[in-house]
Amino acid sequence: MVIAKDSVVSISYELKLPKKNNEIVETVNNNNPLVFILGHGNLLPKFESNLTGLNIGDKFDFMLKSEEAYGIISADAIVDLPKTVFMVEGEINEDILVLDNIIPMMDQGGNRFNGRVIELSDTNVKMDFNHPLAGEDLHFKGEVVEVREATSEELEHGHIHAGGSCGDGSCGCGSSCDCEDEASMSGGCGCDSGCGCK
Repeated sequence: MVIAKDSVVSISYELKLPKKNNEIVETVNNNNPLVFILGHGNLLPKFESNLTGLNIGDKFDFMLKSEEAYGIISADAIVDLPKTVFMVEGEINEDILVLDNIIPMMDQGGNRFNGRVIELSDTNVKMDFNHPLAGEDLHFKGEVVEVREATSEELEHGHIHAGGSCGDGSCGCGSSCDCEDEASMSGGCGCDSGCGCK
């Protein structure tokens, strides 16, 4: 079966960062492949287009420029926050305020995102809300492990159901799924980090 829109695709791959001496940042093997439905907005569009038309067993080797992946680094995504933002029960939670710590946050609209602590002062915390791979070109090399048609239930929900039930901890994007929360998470299932995930 050829990979096309609405195919359930399983791939193994290695992801390298060419700008950082081809540092390997992610390896996904055949025993635990990345599984997703093509064309449902869970992965980067250019990532998906490079897989379209391939068959089981086909190898792939392609590069995504930063503009096609997670974008360039935006100065607007680096912000100073007062330490009071991190107050829990009247006290500032100093345990999480550590350089390079990734802190999950939510804006006033209920949107979830992660910020990395890049600077600390007595009163403020400077955080970087750029995607961890912003500004990076991505080199993917791998193999198509499996291709099948999505079930009607999977198409309705927009993600795969390992074992056929939502909430079983597998959503095909390397992240766990809590069905009660999935509508509020990007990618429909929290698929917002790593690989070609948004």
